[in-house]
Amino acid sequence: MSRPDRGTARPVRPLRWASLVLGALLVSACQQQMADQPRVQPLQKSTFFGDERSARPLPPGTVARGELRLDDALSTGKSSGVLVDTLPIPLTLALLDRGQERFDIFCSPCHGRVGNGDGMIVRRGFRPPPSYHIDRLRQAPIGHFFDVMTNGFGAMPSYAAQVPLYDRWAIAAYIRALQLSQHAPLAYLPPAERPRLLGERQ
Repeated sequence: MSRPDRGTARPVRPLRWASLVLGALLVSACQQQMADQPRVQPLQKSTFFGDERSARPLPPGTVARGELRLDDALSTGKSSGVLVDTLPIPLTLALLDRGQERFDIFCSPCHGRVGNGDGMIVRRGFRPPPSYHIDRLRQAPIGHFFDVMTNGFGAMPSYAAQVPLYDRWAIAAYIRALQLSQHAPLAYLPPAERPRLLGERQ
């Protein structure tokens, strides 16, 4: 029984041609050419509106989602223009854990892991920030740290764009924990731990 010559091209069947043509038509029909629709560039003049502005002003009273600030202490760190001295959100272990995580990411490169102001950037020549453990900052209200993170201070820029509002408060709470860790009274330690600490001091 003779086999067909594999080197000879087989004729393309009409049904296969029809399928290829139909597929090409379907693909071209799916292109809606949305890029060719009328549009304006940012701040481009428009003849459609009477004021000729293409960018429309926001309706009065419009507030972006998540940007409604009803609590001054929470959103600014101040109450009646005075820095708050109490945390405006509940203090929990989860909040401190979050504050430590965010502090290690955003703050420790300059301030160091324990807040001494000797972070890696400082060791490479950047201007050192003050230690959190000096008397001035230990006595500063907690709203001060939130305000500095929000608005910047001295060589430090604002971190409001990088660190959300509640994370800034979490960091402020963690800074207070750092300050306490370096200046905790002996009475704060459990009685079983006090002899060991006193022995290390001798």
